[in-house]
Amino acid sequence: MNLILLLFGLGIVFMAVEVLVPGGILGTIGALLMIGGCAAAFSQFGSSGGWIATAAALVLASAALYIEFRILPNTRIGKRAFLTSEITATSSTFGEQAAGLIGKSAEAATLLSPTGYVRIDGRQYEAFSPAGQIPPGTPLYVVGADNFRLIVSPTQPHTA
Repeated sequence: MNLILLLFGLGIVFMAVEVLVPGGILGTIGALLMIGGCAAAFSQFGSSGGWIATAAALVLASAALYIEFRILPNTRIGKRAFLTSEITATSSTFGEQAAGLIGKSAEAATLLSPTGYVRIDGRQYEAFSPAGQIPPGTPLYVVGADNFRLIVSPTQPHTA
C-alpha cells in the first residue's frame, strides 16, 4: 500500500512541476509513476483493487490538471508564470524597405564569407554574397533580398 501511495504522490508532484518547467518530460514521468502505482495495485489487491486505484489516479490527475490550469493562473504566482499577452506581429526580411534597397550601392563593413555586414547610406545590414569571400571596404551592389538578409554582388548588375 505504501508503494502505491508513494508512486501516486510522486506522479502528482511531477505532473504539477511540469506546469512550471515545460518540456513534457516531467509530466510523462509523472504519468508513468501513476501507471506504475495502478500496476502495483493490480498486483497487490487484484482486479477490484486495481480498478479502484485506476479510478483514483484518474480523479487525482484530473483534479491536479484543473487546479493547474483553472485556479493557478489566477493566483499571484500563476500570473507571473503564465503568459497572458499575445504577439500578433510577423517576421519578414525588411518589408517595404528591402525593395527600396535593391539596386543601391553598398560597402562591405565586415568580411563576407559568404555572409557578413554591409553599409548602405550609413546603416548596417546583414548580407550574403554568392560570389564567395569579399574583404571589408569592397564596393558592392544590392541585387536582391531573401530570409532576413540582402544579397549583394561585387559587380553592378546588367540592366537590359
